[in-house]
Amino acid sequence: MSGSQTMAGRVASLVKGLRSEVPDCVAAGVIDMSTGMLLSVETVDSHPPEVLDMLAAATLDLFQGRNVLMIEGIFKERRGIVSDQHYFQEILVNSDNLAHLFLRVDSADEVVAVVVCRKSVNVGMLFAQARRVLKDQGKL
Repeated sequence: MSGSQTMAGRVASLVKGLRSEVPDCVAAGVIDMSTGMLLSVETVDSHPPEVLDMLAAATLDLFQGRNVLMIEGIFKERRGIVSDQHYFQEILVNSDNLAHLFLRVDSADEVVAVVVCRKSVNVGMLFAQARRVLKDQGKL
């Protein structure tokens, strides 16, 4: 990615890459965990803004809710890890029809990419392709 490309352009490019390169992908988005805002989203269906806002809020709770932060702290303490880096980096959630993969962006620890695929997706390919796109395009 070009260094002169804006943050918004890099985020939009990342979302487009996830949508086009992750198998069975029906939606992708990027959430700023420091603000709880959905920075960009692309989906095959239209969704009301309040549903997309709830996705951002749920992602924030999933990665940085009070209990999650407490568990991270305990795990780091027990393992002797002294770091501000978050312990949980990827979370897969399966619903009745969909697989939701949440991944922290390496270059921006407070940014999470979300990929939603049909549940029939090969989970190994879901992880492999999402990680590859983040590695190639995740320099935010």
